[in-house]
Amino acid sequence: MTLPLEGLLVVSLEQAVAAPQCTCRMADAGARVIKIERPEGDFAREYDHVVHGESANFVWLNRGKESVVLDLTKDGDKALFAALLAKADVFVQNLKPGAIAKLGFAIERLRKAHPRLICCSISGYGESGPFAARKAYDLLVQAEAGIASVTGSPDAPARVGVSIADVGAGFNAYQAILEALIARGKTGEGADIRVSLFDAMAEWMTVPLLWHEGGQPFKRIGLAHAGIAPYGVFKSRDGADILISIQNDREWRVLADKVLGDASLGKDEKFATNPARVKHRAETDAAVARAFAQYDIEPLSRLLEKADIAFARVTDCELLSHHPHLRRITVDAPSGPVSTPAPAPITDGERRYGAIPALGAHTDKIRAEFLK
Repeated sequence: MTLPLEGLLVVSLEQAVAAPQCTCRMADAGARVIKIERPEGDFAREYDHVVHGESANFVWLNRGKESVVLDLTKDGDKALFAALLAKADVFVQNLKPGAIAKLGFAIERLRKAHPRLICCSISGYGESGPFAARKAYDLLVQAEAGIASVTGSPDAPARVGVSIADVGAGFNAYQAILEALIARGKTGEGADIRVSLFDAMAEWMTVPLLWHEGGQPFKRIGLAHAGIAPYGVFKSRDGADILISIQNDREWRVLADKVLGDASLGKDEKFATNPARVKHRAETDAAVARAFAQYDIEPLSRLLEKADIAFARVTDCELLSHHPHLRRITVDAPSGPVSTPAPAPITDGERRYGAIPALGAHTDKIRAEFLK
């Protein structure tokens, strides 16, 4: 099967999560991705060794790439890097702002020398401004952009348990590169794209920010919704946590009648509208909690399904590992095959996913190919 990005050459001077997230998706779509690593390797290789010796983060985001080790303080390695960029369609980098220019490869110079080249730089806070030079890791940006302030319990803010700042920035970069490739097909011109982790999270904070600026600051309420009720977690009789979401007053009336067993709650002025239910959240939640506590998880699930109420079980990694909707792929790694969750998009035809490269596994091959 011909993949949409086949024939494209992507050179990525990358480490950690955000840039590898972007280029992993490009490799999945058929692009040839050459990953430039420092002599000690992408530091994400050593985050942990939980996947039979491999790092979980690294095996997640580096399938299908070719690993080339370069020391860009050395002239010979700079020459190979320059040769790669001269033939590349896309260049992705997430070094600290200004670092690529200090190495002699300023984006402005690259764009002038290679007008069709699409350059994408990923940083913490952007290329300018008072925080531009700061180190910026996922948790730091979650805190700085306000994500932590709307996450957690009323007692304390919390980190979202996965690296959403990195992942969000990586997907923003991927989207912007795809747009630039479409535009280049029309104009012949490349692009200079800048993506920051902070911008990714600030955009995701739009609703809480607008609430705040409208005089109604979001309140941290744990695994619930600040502006909708009932929208939270309730326990079944056998101790399972069930999260329900009532999105409108009609659904509340159905819940009251079919699940709570008290149709009068649907018309009671204390509960009939969402603003009223939010105002009387404690009483609303108590009514739901009493009803749910009468059922074990399986009959409760069937009852909610029959009433067409939106709900989910609050699972953990053990339950996720056996979830009926979890799709998986298997990719080769230096230490053996690795099974991971599949990429979310489902497309026509079966895709094959490339191997995770050992450090520098393709250096000699690439040097021979590009420095003929």
